[in-house]
Formats: sequence, C-alpha cells, structure tokens
Amino acid sequence: MHKEMHTFINTRRYEVLFALDTQGREEGSKEIIERIENTLTAEGVNTLQVQRLEKRELAYEHRRLKTAYYVNFVFEAEPSLIERLRQRFKLDEEIALQQYCSVL
Repeated sequence: MHKEMHTFINTRRYEVLFALDTQGREEGSKEIIERIENTLTAEGVNTLQVQRLEKRELAYEHRRLKTAYYVNFVFEAEPSLIERLRQRFKLDEEIALQQYCSVL
C-alpha cells in the first residue's frame, strides 16, 4: 500500500499533442492513435482523454510534410516517464511532431 501511495503522490497530469504523418492513407490515423494509446498504457500511463483534432496545414514544412493529423492526449504519469516517452515516440516515423506540457 505504501508503494501505491508513493506512486500516486508522484503522478502528475500532462498533455501531449502529436502531429501524425498520414500521407497516402487518410484512414490510417485511427490505427496510429490506437498504437499510441497501447504504448502509453504499456508504459504505465493513465490516459484520461483523447482528443482527435483534424488535419491541418503545418506552419512550416517538416520532413517534406505540409499537413498533419493532430491528436491530443491528456494523461497522468510520473515525471520521470516523460523523457522516455519522448524518446520512444521520436523513433516512430508516423509521428512527425510531439509537444508535451504539464497541466496544473
């Protein structure tokens, strides 16, 4: 029980905005989002909300990508986990951009 309480105390709320590269397959965003959700769960994240936004034009071209499908995740996790998530998703070619922020 002490360990569970310790984990709860260290848990913070975060948001991450992903820009997904769905070029050539518009219906592909659903599978990418499910894969992201599964990865977050496997890492011990408590996902609170998934906001499927829309496809938008990027402010600047990124990896020859001009548009991306945006999805926002609100979740609870230990602060030490954020860098590991950032590195893991950085290796995913279908995630063009990711931006994390702490929610008060």
